[in-house]
Amino acid sequence: MGLRIRGVRGDGVTVAGAREPQQSRSRATRKRLLDATIDMLAAEGWSATTVALVAERAGVSRGAAQHHFPTRESLITAALEATFDELTARASAVDDTIPDGPGRVEAVVSRAVDVYTGLHFKAALQVWSAAASDPVLREMILPLEQRFGSAAHRMTVESLAGPAAPPHVHRLVQATLDMARGLGLADTLSDDSARRKQVVATWSEVLAAALR
Repeated sequence: MGLRIRGVRGDGVTVAGAREPQQSRSRATRKRLLDATIDMLAAEGWSATTVALVAERAGVSRGAAQHHFPTRESLITAALEATFDELTARASAVDDTIPDGPGRVEAVVSRAVDVYTGLHFKAALQVWSAAASDPVLREMILPLEQRFGSAAHRMTVESLAGPAAPPHVHRLVQATLDMARGLGLADTLSDDSARRKQVVATWSEVLAAALR
């Protein structure tokens, strides 16, 4: 009988090396499921987002989906965390493409509006609506939403006036983000891009004057 070294298969391939492709496939499957869940939430709504339909959309067997997420609750929870992580990352990212000078205020406002009109916000909005009548769901998403909101507020303030901005700038930024959220809501019903562009331009003029 040949000597077998611990951790090495008979063909000389290490167990750890064999596991790595399997772990990579597992991560890829999990990501496909989460991406499909976010897409379904945004496009089809809360009620339609089931494990079976998400698995079909992701091109994954239902058994594989349930291996990663045994229940709808576990799937939705993971998708929520991924959604708000992405929203927070986008809201927190320093955008080096924002120009200095007269166009800066409109660029900052447009960036804030883009965060609130993207796919991840549309998915989050479906969950917010469901949470209005579900105390357990509301308790789950409130900390995530607050973290996202704080990140969006902080980076917008800093982009407009720096970290030592006076109190009135914080209030103007909150009004800007509330407007952006409203524009995001309007965009879920129809393509609101033309009107949205006009609103952003007008509010940017008002905001620039208030910041001077």
